[in-house]
Amino acid sequence: MLKTQRRIAAELLKCGENRVWFDPERLEDISAAITREDIRRLIDEGVIKKKPMKGQNRYRTKVKLEAKKKGRHRGPGSRKGKKTARMGKKERWIMTIRALRKELRKLKAEGKLDAHTYRNLYIRAKGGQFKSKHQLYLFMEERGILKR
Repeated sequence: MLKTQRRIAAELLKCGENRVWFDPERLEDISAAITREDIRRLIDEGVIKKKPMKGQNRYRTKVKLEAKKKGRHRGPGSRKGKKTARMGKKERWIMTIRALRKELRKLKAEGKLDAHTYRNLYIRAKGGQFKSKHQLYLFMEERGILKR
């Protein structure tokens, strides 16, 4: 039994006992080694070695990430968390405000809004009064600014 030798070697090599490798051709020498000095000498000779760490293979992860870049695996069944968790609040705001401002510019260009009303609605949009174009149109219909 080489239990003691394995334990001492693990301490000297600063690793776990499972990572200690014994040369199968020199087992008699290893069993004869009973002191730490003997084990240290065998380590220097290369009879006892430390096995390399076992890593985790990233191949499958890399393949999945490549597919995600192409837009795969991103459907509703794969999503966890709210929309705001997946997309930052600022990005969400930018998308909303750009849509609202584009719509207001379009209405002004078509002549459906005068400069004063346009500016008034623009400022309200900036203040976060409208969550969507639909809300903007509802507000304008309520006030009689625009008729669909």
